[in-house]
Amino acid sequence: MAKVNKGRFTAEIEGEFVVFLIGMTINKPWKIHKWLPMFLAMPRMLRELSTDPDSGFLGYMMPPIPTVIVQYWRSFEHLEAYARSKDGQHWPAWVAFNKNVRASSGDVGIWHETYRVPAGAYETIYGGAPALGLGKATKLVPVSAHRESARQRIEHQDTAGQDGAAGNSAESASLSPVGTGG
Repeated sequence: MAKVNKGRFTAEIEGEFVVFLIGMTINKPWKIHKWLPMFLAMPRMLRELSTDPDSGFLGYMMPPIPTVIVQYWRSFEHLEAYARSKDGQHWPAWVAFNKNVRASSGDVGIWHETYRVPAGAYETIYGGAPALGLGKATKLVPVSAHRESARQRIEHQDTAGQDGAAGNSAESASLSPVGTGG
């Protein structure tokens, strides 16, 4: 079990980042030969990304039975580079999916959503919880008096993004790839 952080914390990250949601719908569960390869491919990709600090992959959250996986990336360019690279785990999984499933009649569906988050345009709170989500993927810091409410935290981020006076620095940020689950 992960260490529980006592108290209230918020996440800090300098600059823009990307939140990528990806999921699979198993529309015909009895066709295991159609969905199992995709189900097994994602943990391999996450392991690969988590060991490559240059990939731009910051971390992920995945429930025990993954219906949706939340990923955090340094930039859209990093995400796209991984998706298009023929040298990693993603490309062969994508080719196999297209060959095996795409032509089927909806046995398995996949989906994703990509969000570019401008610098300072986010707010987080983690109370009495282990590091998770953006807080685990970036830098987790204690909530201070000027960040008690969601409004104060988002306004602090807005100010940090505009003048660079607040927020974290590249030297103090913990941007190593991390994950929960898989």
